[in-house]
Amino acid sequence: MKKILFALTISCFSVITRAQNPIVPPGVYIADPSAHVCPDGKLYIYGSLDESTQYYCSWRHHVMETTDLKNWKITENVFASKGENDQVSYSDALLFAPDCVYKNGTYYMYYCMPDPKAAEGVAFSKSPAGPFVNGQKIQLRGIEEIDPCVFVDDDGTAYYIWGQFQAKVARLKPNMTEIDSSTIVTGVVNEKEHFFHEGGYMVKRNGIYYFIYADMSRANRPTSIGYATASSPFGPFKYGGVIVDNTHCDPATWNNHGSIVEFNGRWYVFYHRSTHNSRMMRKACVEPITFNADGSINEVEMTSQGAGPALNAFETTDAARACLLFGNVRIELADPKNEILSKIENEDNVAYKYIDFKNGASKVEFRIKPLKNGGGISIHLDQPWGKQIGWINVQGDEKNEWKAIKGEIEETSGIHAVWLTFHGKNDNFFEIDEFSFSK
Repeated sequence: MKKILFALTISCFSVITRAQNPIVPPGVYIADPSAHVCPDGKLYIYGSLDESTQYYCSWRHHVMETTDLKNWKITENVFASKGENDQVSYSDALLFAPDCVYKNGTYYMYYCMPDPKAAEGVAFSKSPAGPFVNGQKIQLRGIEEIDPCVFVDDDGTAYYIWGQFQAKVARLKPNMTEIDSSTIVTGVVNEKEHFFHEGGYMVKRNGIYYFIYADMSRANRPTSIGYATASSPFGPFKYGGVIVDNTHCDPATWNNHGSIVEFNGRWYVFYHRSTHNSRMMRKACVEPITFNADGSINEVEMTSQGAGPALNAFETTDAARACLLFGNVRIELADPKNEILSKIENEDNVAYKYIDFKNGASKVEFRIKPLKNGGGISIHLDQPWGKQIGWINVQGDEKNEWKAIKGEIEETSGIHAVWLTFHGKNDNFFEIDEFSFSK
């Protein structure tokens, strides 16, 4: 029986989960995380919900909340465009990335659809976790697009930001449901000067306005979360660089979308990683970030530990926590509550950053499903070509059963990145569910 790393409790359409990266449990795919600290002191994430490798997103939104970035509650189906809790009377189109802000006792969820006749809208709640009701269109004077975000400045003025390839900004009227069309500015950031693709988010720190977005500066794919800075929400914005890049989270990864937020005295970037060898089935993740004296943001790497400490080598590590995947290997759903490493080919490798071996480990155990041809796993420290501390031999088997395979490693202590490299002939090697180390 698999050890469950996530403690799940389902009641009144909510899920309680304890996790590092990804911060959503197996079988749940929340992308485009827009993070906000609300008046109750909790951090909430508003994002889209992936449910297929054939299309982006779904017809529902969930909301995540936390007090410590480790224990997360997911409230399901807080807003929908069709089916249960349908609050969009004028359209049954998919719901793409949302945002949410609080003002004067009301939480406003801004949603969008790939339907130009429906485009962008807003729904309302008295709770940050919804439910959000009475969706209504926002009139954008013929420049409806996707990915709205709303920023409320220190003086209470709210700004509506949206667009692809070039971002648009306008002031919201005090009712938070209409824009002041006389204030629309287009191209505040764009693809040519700022590598802007989509997915805007704005925050203010020390008098500097940070515009966060999906950045196309690398490999002509919007795999990065980039940023630009200005002294006004209307710009002019100066490109700042990349905060995090999700390249190699999956063989087919395409986009990224996220946010930055200060919570309990530290700043974090939220982003997503795709799975299933697709552009979809994306999972929200988090990394701590730091600022320099001039306000610039240092780029961070993807990790398995996220906002928490290094993973404990002596506890079970879910194989789906791999933060880098090279080759054909990918993370896939094996059953409704379990994700695994699958479709492994020769010389594929994956990384876990970081694992704490504490005072020393000398054994390893994998939960593996051997396939027809079998193969081997070499275990390396710090780099894929780094010191090899162990080898696991996996005999081929067509019984299609999970089994524990144990082995010895060279005694290892301290904190390391752990790389697994897979070896074999042809295909049908094995699948991996989880592993742990011991003395």
